[in-house]
Amino acid sequence: MSFKKLLSSGAMLCALAAGAQAQTLVYCSEGSPEGFDPALFTAGTTFDASSHPIYNRLVEFKTGTTEVVPGLAESFEASEDGLEYTFHLREGVKFHSTDGFTPSRDFNADDVLFSFERQMNEDHPYNGVSGGTWEYFAAMSMSDLIESIEKVDDMTVKFTLTRPEAPFIANMAMDFASILSAEYGDAMMDAGTPEMMNQAPVGTGPFTFVAYQKDAVIRYAKNADYWKEGLPKVDNLVFAITPDASVRYQKLQAGECHVMPYPNPADVQAMQDDEGIEVKEQEGLNVGYLAYNTKVEPFDRPEVRKALNMAIDKQGIIDVVFQGSGQIAKNPIPPTMWSYNDAVEDDAYDPEAAKQALADAGVENLSMKIWAMPVQRPYNPNARRMAELMQEDFSKVGVDVEIVSYEWGEYLDRSKAEDRDGAVLLGWTGDNGDPDNFLAVLLGCDAVGGSNRAQWCHEPFDDVVQQAKSETDQAERTRLYEEAQQIFKDQAPWATIAHSVVYMPMRPEVEGYVVHPLGGHIFTEVGLSQ
Repeated sequence: MSFKKLLSSGAMLCALAAGAQAQTLVYCSEGSPEGFDPALFTAGTTFDASSHPIYNRLVEFKTGTTEVVPGLAESFEASEDGLEYTFHLREGVKFHSTDGFTPSRDFNADDVLFSFERQMNEDHPYNGVSGGTWEYFAAMSMSDLIESIEKVDDMTVKFTLTRPEAPFIANMAMDFASILSAEYGDAMMDAGTPEMMNQAPVGTGPFTFVAYQKDAVIRYAKNADYWKEGLPKVDNLVFAITPDASVRYQKLQAGECHVMPYPNPADVQAMQDDEGIEVKEQEGLNVGYLAYNTKVEPFDRPEVRKALNMAIDKQGIIDVVFQGSGQIAKNPIPPTMWSYNDAVEDDAYDPEAAKQALADAGVENLSMKIWAMPVQRPYNPNARRMAELMQEDFSKVGVDVEIVSYEWGEYLDRSKAEDRDGAVLLGWTGDNGDPDNFLAVLLGCDAVGGSNRAQWCHEPFDDVVQQAKSETDQAERTRLYEEAQQIFKDQAPWATIAHSVVYMPMRPEVEGYVVHPLGGHIFTEVGLSQ
């Protein structure tokens, strides 16, 4: 597999954007993807670079909404008992070609089976490739849920479930459910290079992958055979990887990029006042949190976790870190989501009570680590500063804090460890608009060792959440999720910190960009004015 020569300097990117190829869109992304096979990962940075430009799913979210619309499946129907879903596939959809692979056929049922069976069957040849843990698939209990996937014919696939699952169709629109080419998988396996599925991706999406220079730039080209007529609207897409928000701002001002995510909160007003920059905004479907490792003493005791929560001055964090773009979080789901339990009482900020509670729990001279993310996210625009504020807060109750960090991919990988020391700063933006996507994926027993960074398996909580998934009546689901939120608050596996507003600065020549409530940065329908 050969890779084309890469652009790497800001000046060259600027020339590419403004020169002869005027329809090149440059996005100043905040970090590097972990890879290009979205089923292997859970980070939004990775999804932006993989599932959104390169792949499609059987059903998809209409950009800017949580409405599920047809994707690679033109239609589907469910059985009356909710145990069978039959998908009728779209004819004539073509996979991308690369320097080393040319597909011999169009998309069909074999690709659907390949994309899911590799995640659910331990004996599948691709199950362990690229260190595959299939984190999302596991966290959502999909192996227990899906009894079988049947190829009815070349253009029809039937999923049989072990139980009714209310969010199943919305889940099928999520990034982990992206459809890959079975033929490409076979070719790479035969060549002895199965890892290329994650390094040189082939999909059916609006853009084809061209090249990636780690921590510098990703290049994509328009898929001329894309099945959605008239899309995408630009000829080339470039991700200029720029971790520093101030540098992203400078590049935006200089015309070196067209769109940037996650501005420094302190810069937003200046951006809004600048006639050369348009700032779109939307209340985020997100939560930022500090996850204790509940498998490690003394964080295995809820009274200790609640004591530490009382030591955190969350309003101070909102004032300093979010600077008007966030609100205090008390629940693990955002207040804009249905079933939000407003009756839950937050842990009060009370350092003296926190100190006494730690003493009552027999905790003295506690030393701990707080992990600070190296990248900006909508739920945490400055994790290092947040960690420093928590360090100061904890020092007032006699707790000594060491702040640690790692490169983003390593941070995500290391923080999954069940013996991880200390507490980790992370957060979540909803993937499908359903409370299950927060409560089960981040806090369920099946997610321990993966997206459940608190390593918290509390059966009373898990039983309620699992029951809610199988209910079809939304009023009953709401009641159960409200109960789950109260259990969460009583047990305190996290310190819930903030929900934030999402700001998206861009150049005025950008047309058609829509802020997506599920947090993705999607450029399929984005164009540039001449």
